[in-house]
Amino acid sequence: MSKLKQGRYFLPYNPELVERAKEMRKNPTPAERKLWQEYLRQFPLKIWRQKPIDNFIVDFYCPKLKLAIEVDGESHFTEEGIAYDRHRTQILEGYGLEVVRFTNDEVIKCFDGVCQRIAGFIPPNPPL
Repeated sequence: MSKLKQGRYFLPYNPELVERAKEMRKNPTPAERKLWQEYLRQFPLKIWRQKPIDNFIVDFYCPKLKLAIEVDGESHFTEEGIAYDRHRTQILEGYGLEVVRFTNDEVIKCFDGVCQRIAGFIPPNPPL
């Protein structure tokens, strides 16, 4: 039997991930902290940090844009990590979400470009 529950905005989530997500919000990676503190917390649309969706926790989620923003560290670049991320992205896209990924290095070294790319997802007349 599935452990998934129906979440806000109709996305299922595993309640067992809630405590882990809270811990991850308290202890972000340096790249996640920078992206949140210097850009996403003032984003014109609501962004949730460390949002449980299905059996995963996405780094950042904008429900109005149906956008999951992932900041990937070194563990994502192993053969297993790449395969896991591909599977995870397929599942998230199955819920109608768009998944955009950045590396830690991109966030730290190319911050303005990362912010511009995220801003590019905002339509001319964004939903309120």
